[in-house]
Amino acid sequence: MSLHIYDTSTRAIREFVPVEAGRASIYLCGATVQAPPHIGHIRSGVNFDVLRRWLARSGYDVTFCRNVTDIDDKIIRVSAQESVPWFVVAERNQRAFTWAYETLGCLPPTVEPRATGHVPEMITLMERLIARGHAYASGGDVYFDVQSYADRYGSLSNQKLENMRAAADTDDESCKRDPRDFALWKGEKPGEPTWPTPWGAGRPGWHLECSAMATKYLGSTFDIHGGGLDLIFPHHENEIAQSQAAGDGFARYWMHNGLLKIGTEKMSKSLGNSLLIPEMVQKVRPVELRYYLAAPHYRSSIDYSEEALLEAAAAYQRIEGFVTRAAEVIHDVDADAPLPQAFADALDDDLGTPQALAVVHEVVREGNVALSRGDKEAVARLLAETQNMLDVLGLDPRSPQWRGAGSDLSPVVDALVAVALEQRKAARERKDYAAADAIRNQLAAAGITVEDTPHGARWELTR
Repeated sequence: MSLHIYDTSTRAIREFVPVEAGRASIYLCGATVQAPPHIGHIRSGVNFDVLRRWLARSGYDVTFCRNVTDIDDKIIRVSAQESVPWFVVAERNQRAFTWAYETLGCLPPTVEPRATGHVPEMITLMERLIARGHAYASGGDVYFDVQSYADRYGSLSNQKLENMRAAADTDDESCKRDPRDFALWKGEKPGEPTWPTPWGAGRPGWHLECSAMATKYLGSTFDIHGGGLDLIFPHHENEIAQSQAAGDGFARYWMHNGLLKIGTEKMSKSLGNSLLIPEMVQKVRPVELRYYLAAPHYRSSIDYSEEALLEAAAAYQRIEGFVTRAAEVIHDVDADAPLPQAFADALDDDLGTPQALAVVHEVVREGNVALSRGDKEAVARLLAETQNMLDVLGLDPRSPQWRGAGSDLSPVVDALVAVALEQRKAARERKDYAAADAIRNQLAAAGITVEDTPHGARWELTR
């Protein structure tokens, strides 16, 4: 079976056939950096990180472009409220997003363009649209003429033009030929950042930015465009309109992840219910939070509750427990071991992570039985299968990301704990249990949990 994905534009499951054989190109609408990220924002990053990893595991050379919208109405409003330059707001929050993506194990994008670095490409795109009769300059602004594209506008969101409301993206609608025309470029206003164009100074519209960046790095026609369901209209609808009207094929597949809610409300800053990543990783470890976000199907909504979060953490710990115990018996894992067919079939079926994780848990159950029997050959095979599946999902507890490799202090901690455990072992052998317990208590006070196993003492950082 080959990869099949749900394409929003056709509202059907389609076989993935890339523009270029052996290569896959993905554009993901990244952060608009007016505020730090909550878990609703980072869900998209985790979902498309799993897609990227699966494509790479399937043999594709993946180019993954995730943009940063660093100039926008919202950023300008926050800038005015805080009395700081707009670029301070953007830089501060972009760093927060980068930290959050890295903390949850998302691989860095192949390229991460900022909107403000691509104004020349935006100007070229507007010139092409005006020349083709699909855009016009008015009062220092530039607008896309939706009537010029009326036969196709609304196809992604399955809407008819006559039923659409005004774009509501400008203070003066009289500049437009049609209230539904959307702004490609916004003319200069006092106190706002500006860039020069043939139509006057100003700044880009949100939709224009993504079309210019996507085609610069992925070509005029590329494979997959992703983002949250809330971006289908107007953002992605407008991206398609302006790109195809300019003569680009643009994205061949459109993938949209479901939203994260609290009760019936979409998670957002305006509702005051956003759960920021630094707060969330105090409740559970980052890898457990990644498991929580990756476990549901990417197109489903997640109704957040702390109970569900802790259940996900417990489920991950069961997997982690097997990997840890098995690794004490099997020291060399076959990284080239084949994945279980049921796991591969699950991910090929529209990235079915719930079914894929069900396979992981079944293999873990078999592995625990093999451990109890002392069947090292079976343990080796099942450990390799488990770690290879977890690697695809970005959840392998023995990967450097989750083991803390690269920390300046990790070798020191390893050495000090090893000495303490040797002292504890010697105390137990001479039946000085008071001394052994004292060492264990000292380690616990330092945030290190010790567990005695048939293969010796095991330690980990206290959860």
